[in-house]
Amino acid sequence: MSLTLADARIVTPEGVHEGWLTIEDGRITHIGRGSAPGQGLSMGGRHVIPGFVDIHNHGGAGGSFPTGEQDKARAAVELHRRHGTTTTMASLVTDSLDGLARAASALAELCDEGLLAGIHFEGPYIAKARCGAHDPTLLREPSPRELAELLKAGRGHVRMVTIAAELPGGLDTIRMAAAEGVIAALGHSDADYDTALQGIEAGASVATHLYNAMPPLGHRAPGPVAALLDDERVTVELINDGVHVHPAMLRLAYEVAGPGRTALITDAMSATGLGDGDYVLGPMRVRVDGGVARLVEGGSIAGSTLTMDVAFRRSVQEVGMSLPDAVQVASLTPARVLGLADRIGSIAVGKAADLVVLSESLEVAGVMKDGVWVTEP
Repeated sequence: MSLTLADARIVTPEGVHEGWLTIEDGRITHIGRGSAPGQGLSMGGRHVIPGFVDIHNHGGAGGSFPTGEQDKARAAVELHRRHGTTTTMASLVTDSLDGLARAASALAELCDEGLLAGIHFEGPYIAKARCGAHDPTLLREPSPRELAELLKAGRGHVRMVTIAAELPGGLDTIRMAAAEGVIAALGHSDADYDTALQGIEAGASVATHLYNAMPPLGHRAPGPVAALLDDERVTVELINDGVHVHPAMLRLAYEVAGPGRTALITDAMSATGLGDGDYVLGPMRVRVDGGVARLVEGGSIAGSTLTMDVAFRRSVQEVGMSLPDAVQVASLTPARVLGLADRIGSIAVGKAADLVVLSESLEVAGVMKDGVWVTEP
């Protein structure tokens, strides 16, 4: 079955052009400029961009990936798909080793189905001083032996683990993760500049939500922020909800790292799409007020209620990114982090037809996953 989307403003890595594209068997087969040959489905001049890729997401629509409940995980994925995220990695939070293994085993089945792009352990190998919304009583020193057991529970679907490099065993665990083909991310860390550099040298290649849960950037004590921003081997995650990071600091990170090393994430939790009220994030109780999620005890920010379409729109309207750059940080760069840029992340012949149709105001008007409409424009 063939479908042509006509009268579109197509955003590719090369820029924005008016034209058309054809989809066959879930893949993009032709991209052209000007009028489409034959009859196509008119986009009415709206933008067509690649589906968003979210590499740090804890849930939504009442579903929380850390619980490992498959039905609720499906509901979360569906919620985010309606907001344009066609590829989602499920992030867990600190729990007992048995709890993490159970959740990873259950979510691995959804990875087998292709519903999820992988599993991210955000904890338990993080610093107590920077644990944020993680249960401090369940934190552990990083251990290559323990991580090997967690990877086994995930049956090859664990794609990322966040580690505080300064902890005993931190550097060895980073080396082990990288050797196993798992992305080692520095985050929830109290590391200084030099220790962060050691973590990067050991193999860490992602900054878990840059700025958040780490020492602030200082002119005499630059800390991990400067090390992570300055190193060409590191991709920095950023939560662009206007709460976690001020637009000026997000703009600074983007200007230093560039679109090729900047990845928008949601850090979304179960309340996303539902509104204010009481929820949980792993074992922690969370209250959402005015769309901001905070721990009931202590008041730390506890993930977000962000969706990627909002993060994308803010990047253009608040941060000042061009459309092609905003597409790169929301789609192509995170796809590269996952090693999937040959299949997703940009509009190109041969890639999956994961597409988002945007209105003039950059609101989602339609979403397609593998050539099938999730919501039809």
